[in-house]
This record gives sequence, structure tokens and C-alpha cells, in this order.
Amino acid sequence: LWWAHSPPARLPRPPPAAAGSCPVGPCGRRAYAPPAERKRFYQNVSISQGEGGFEINLDHRKLKTPQAKLFTVPSEALAIAVATEWDSQKDTIKFYTMHLTTLCNTALDNPTQRNKTQLIRAAVKFLETDTVCYRVEEPPALAELQKNEWDPVVTWAEKRYNVTIGSSTSILGPNIPASTKETFVSHLASYNMWALQGIEFVITQLKSLILSMSLIDRHITVEKAVLLSRLEEEYQIRRWGNVEWAHDYDLCELRARTAAGTLFVHLCSESSTVKHKLLQD
Repeated sequence: LWWAHSPPARLPRPPPAAAGSCPVGPCGRRAYAPPAERKRFYQNVSISQGEGGFEINLDHRKLKTPQAKLFTVPSEALAIAVATEWDSQKDTIKFYTMHLTTLCNTALDNPTQRNKTQLIRAAVKFLETDTVCYRVEEPPALAELQKNEWDPVVTWAEKRYNVTIGSSTSILGPNIPASTKETFVSHLASYNMWALQGIEFVITQLKSLILSMSLIDRHITVEKAVLLSRLEEEYQIRRWGNVEWAHDYDLCELRARTAAGTLFVHLCSESSTVKHKLLQD
């Protein structure tokens, strides 16, 4: 990745996995643990089309992944978006802001070595602890807020996917039917591996498969999805007040990660859709 300008012997550590995920390597260490920032070492960023897809050029050097693979993405739109991340860096490269780049790295290197079935099962497992399925009974104001804000999203998902989801105030959560899980497994199987990496990233941010699919299906906006995922926290903030700068920073970060993950899914999904349509024509 960003060590591409240095000889292999100088590679100190591999770069980060996508924000929100913590791939763990042997000895329990994180697979990707780069410095938070690095001095910008390139002047110009461009893209070019190669045999395997679209590549990112930092001056005359090809961008590489943490595992030293050629950084190649399946669509020109995604390449432009990644190149924009690199071009927007100023004197220092802030890696923690480059969510699309890290998502591409994860898709290319697959540091946890999971296949499509494992990715899908991991995503569907979030249903068992889905944020919008867990409700409180006290205080009554928060319980009513959850009902008013979360019920419409759950109802939409049940109609959209023809499933039963429900909610519960029990610490054990709702009893999600096996048929519901299998329906989501089948739906997620329609996405390619790249898009699935993005979907899991979004789910990890929102702690909710239901909110994530509502967002990816364009039923709700990023701002709405983030607000719904932080409903209890926002309730507490309105009641007790905001912690100066901290809450605002967390909110902006969550919006940025969620927006990047959603964009990543759309760009990867649209790429495969266009290719399929061209083959049909």
C-alpha cells in the first residue's frame, strides 16, 4: 500500500484493516497496525487500467496492498474514489480517514481468510444482537422513542424481505426464526465478495443488519441510519447534555465510516451489475 515507494526491506509494519474491524494475526497481534500518520511522499495521484482492473498511481509508482499485491479495483468509479482519498491528503497522510482504501485492502488481501459463505454467516449473525431489536422498558420516554423510531424500520424490513423479525425487552433478545436468517443468507449471496466486505463494515459501524440493509437499499439516509443506531445515546445527550467536542467527533466519525462503507457497497455492486447487463446484451 503506502509503503510502495520504499524498498521491501524497509517495510516496518503492514497498514491497517478497514476501520471497525480488527483482524488478528498470529500471537494475537492485529494484522494491520500502521502509524496513524505519515509524511506525504508523492505529488500526483492518477488511475490507469490494467489487466486485472483499475490501478492507483502515486507519481510513477503503483499502489500496493499490505501483502504487497498490486492494488487493483474492479471499477473506474471506485478507483477514482480511492484516488481522491489519496489526493486529498495534505502534508501528512492520515490513514484513519481513508476508509475506501482500507476496504479495498481488506477485499484484496482478505487478511482473515474468509470465504463468501463465512462472510454471509457473520453478517446474518448480527440479527441475534441487532440494535433495533433490543428494547428497554424504562425509562418510558426512551421506550416510546425506540418504538416510534425503530418500529417503522423493522416493519419495512419485514415487508421488503418477507420475513418475521420482531423485537424484545428480554436480555436474550428476540427469537429470530430460522427462515428469516435463511432469507437474509440468500439475499446477501446475491452480492459479490467485495460488496460483502463493505456490508460487514457497515453492519459493524451500526451494530445492526436491519439498519445496514435499509441504508444499502436506499430506504434511509446515512444520517438517519447513524441517528437510529445511536438512539439511546442521543436520548441521554438530550437529557444530560453533550460532552464538549467528544460526542460531535464520534458522530462525525461514525457518519464518515458508514457513508464510506455504503458507497463502497454501491460501487462494487453496480460494477458487477453493469458487467452482467453487458454480457446479456
